[in-house]
Amino acid sequence: MPLDNSFAGLPPAFYTRLMPTPLPAPYFVAASARAAALVGLDRALLEQDDFVATFTGNHVPPRAQPLAAVYSGHQFGVWAGQLGDGRAILLGQLAGPQGPMELQLKGAGKTPYSRMGDGRAVLRSSIREFLCSEAMAALGIPTTRALVLTGSDQGILRETVESAAVVTRMAPSFVRFGSFEHWSSRDKPEELRILADYVIATFYPELAGAPNPYQALLKEVTRRTAHMIAHWQAVGFMHGVMNTDNMSILGLTLDYGPFGFMDAFDSEHICNHTDQQGRYSYANQPQVGHWNCYALAQALLPLIGSVEEAEEALAVYQPTFAGKIDELLRAKLGLATAQEDDAQLFDAMFTLMHANHADFTLFFRKLGTLRLDAPDQDAPLRDMFIAREDFDAWAVRYRARLRLENRVDPERKLAMDRVNPKYVLRNYLAQAAIEKAQDKDFSEVARLLAVLEHPFDEQPHNDHYCALPPDWASHLAVSCSS
Repeated sequence: MPLDNSFAGLPPAFYTRLMPTPLPAPYFVAASARAAALVGLDRALLEQDDFVATFTGNHVPPRAQPLAAVYSGHQFGVWAGQLGDGRAILLGQLAGPQGPMELQLKGAGKTPYSRMGDGRAVLRSSIREFLCSEAMAALGIPTTRALVLTGSDQGILRETVESAAVVTRMAPSFVRFGSFEHWSSRDKPEELRILADYVIATFYPELAGAPNPYQALLKEVTRRTAHMIAHWQAVGFMHGVMNTDNMSILGLTLDYGPFGFMDAFDSEHICNHTDQQGRYSYANQPQVGHWNCYALAQALLPLIGSVEEAEEALAVYQPTFAGKIDELLRAKLGLATAQEDDAQLFDAMFTLMHANHADFTLFFRKLGTLRLDAPDQDAPLRDMFIAREDFDAWAVRYRARLRLENRVDPERKLAMDRVNPKYVLRNYLAQAAIEKAQDKDFSEVARLLAVLEHPFDEQPHNDHYCALPPDWASHLAVSCSS
C-alpha cells in the first residue's frame, strides 16, 4: 500500500510518532466494500492475513509514518485540557478516486495521550462504530468511514473482560475543533497559524484567497456543522458525546461512542447513560453544535483578528440549520414546495409523536402510505398512536397541506421512500450482532452491514430488521465506556 502522510509534515509538537502495539493472533471480523472502493482496495484482499496484520497494527507498511495527534477540548461543556489520540494511531493517507483518505487504527495500543486508558478498543464497541459509520454514509450523512474490523482473543478489562478489536476508520482528515483549542489555550499563535494554514491549503484551498482566510474557515466549518446536525435530527440520530474534541473540522460525524437512533420518539431522549445532565439529548444537539462552533471561534480569534468578524462567521449557523432541517422535513413529508405554515405543521407533528412515543423511523416510512383521499385507510399509521383522535386531527392538517402540492399519491410515496429510511442501526440490532460475534460468529455483522447499506430499499426478505424493538431492548444502555 503506497501510503503518504501530510499530517506528519507538520512540526513534531503536533503529534508523537510511535508504532502500534501488536495483538496476538489477529483475525478478520468484517470489511466494507464501499469504503474499500474509496481507497482503491478490493474488499476480498482485506481478509488476507497480511492485510489483517496491517490493519491490526501488527505490521506497518514501509512508507507509513504512524503517529498519534495531540489536541485538547471541552468535555460536557467543561474545559478538559490536553487530550489527544489515546487509542488511535494514524497510519497515513491512501490515495483514492475521490482524493486521499487517512487510515487510522482505533484500538491500536497506548499512546502518550492515553491518560489512564489502555489504548485498546473492545469488540463490542468496535462493531457498533464499524456498522454505524457505514450506515450513516448510506443515509447520505457526512461521516468518517470504516474500512475493516479485526479482532483478537486478548482480554481487555472494561466492566468485565472483553476481547480486543481494532477498527480502521477513514476520513480525509481527523483534525478536530479541539486541535485548534489546544494551541489557543497554550497561547501558541504560531502553531495555531501553522495548523490553520495546513487545513486551508489541504482541505479548503478555495478559501486561501479570501480577504480573511481564517474567518472564511470558521464560516465554512460552522456551515458544515449546522448542515451535518440537521441531517442527524432528520433521521433521529443522537451522537451522545458532542465534546469539542469529537467535532470534525470537515463537518463529518466523528467518534462513534454511545450513539443511538431514536426508537420511540422522545425529544428529550439521552442516548448516553453517562450524560446525567442531558447536555447531549436529541433536542439539545442543534444548540450544542452552535456552542461548539463558538468554542472553535474563540480558538481561532487570534488569527481572525476581531470579535465582530468571528461573530459574522458564526451567524451562518442558525439560518443554515433552520434552512436545512426545513428542507429535510419537507422532503420527509413529501412536500415539494415551501409554504408559510410548514413550521407549525412540523411542530404539531413532533408534539404528537412525543406525546405518543411513536417510533421515529417507522412513522416517517409509513407516512408515505397515507392516501390523500382515503382517511378510512389510515389504520397502519393511526395504530402507532395511543391518542388516535389526535393523529386524526393532525392528519386533517397534513392532507390540507398535501392538497397544495401537485403530486399524486404514488409519486409522493416514491419521493418519500427515497429520504425516509426503512432500516437504521437500532441498538437491539447491533446487540444481536455483537452477541453472535462474541462467540466468533461474524455472520450477523456482515448481514446487518448489507441491510444498512441500502436503508431506503424495501428488502422484503429483511423485514425483521425494521421491526419495533423487543421488550428486552429497553434495558440496553450505552455509555462513554462503550
